[in-house]
Amino acid sequence: MTKKERVAIIIERMNEKYGTDKTVYLNHDNAWQLLIAVIMSAQCTDKRVNMVTETLFKKYPTLQSFADADLKELEEDIHSTGFYHNKAVNIIACAKMLCEEYGGEVPSDLELLLKLPGVGRKTANVIRGNIYDIESIVVDTHVKRISKKWGFTASDDPTAIEFDLMKLLPKEAWILYNIHVIALGRTICTAKNPDCENCYLGDICPSYKK
Repeated sequence: MTKKERVAIIIERMNEKYGTDKTVYLNHDNAWQLLIAVIMSAQCTDKRVNMVTETLFKKYPTLQSFADADLKELEEDIHSTGFYHNKAVNIIACAKMLCEEYGGEVPSDLELLLKLPGVGRKTANVIRGNIYDIESIVVDTHVKRISKKWGFTASDDPTAIEFDLMKLLPKEAWILYNIHVIALGRTICTAKNPDCENCYLGDICPSYKK
């Protein structure tokens, strides 16, 4: 089986298993809330971030309120997400830049997004894909680990993995690939104890039972 053939089968089966709705696991009502939530999600579970944002977005109901936030107070508010000092610094700086230079709007342009404090390619692609429906590949820990298992990349560098997947995957599958691989990585193909016996992709996985 060629790599392209494996890609086609995997995409087809994942679509059948998980559907084609573009699920976002971080709770948000608008683009800037998702942006802040993604910044907080670094080295933190989506579940924990959602617990924090449930009260955080009520305390800071506007982008300007984040821009005006007291650093120490915001650190306390997001303490449980880990790396809270850097995250708080970036959130305030990002909110200020959005308010002062971007007219309070989260841009869709990749280069403009990457200029924002605390925003790397992963965060930018989450915004582009889930807010603006622009074909983007998000490389998180699940996508990195499972894409390597499938032989879709040999790299450990998220940017290199992103470009490897861009060459391999059909563009219309980019957004759903990340969503579906996250679902697979959280349930069946877990990092510590992958359930190869019950995996619906076991018969075509080159890392089956390895």
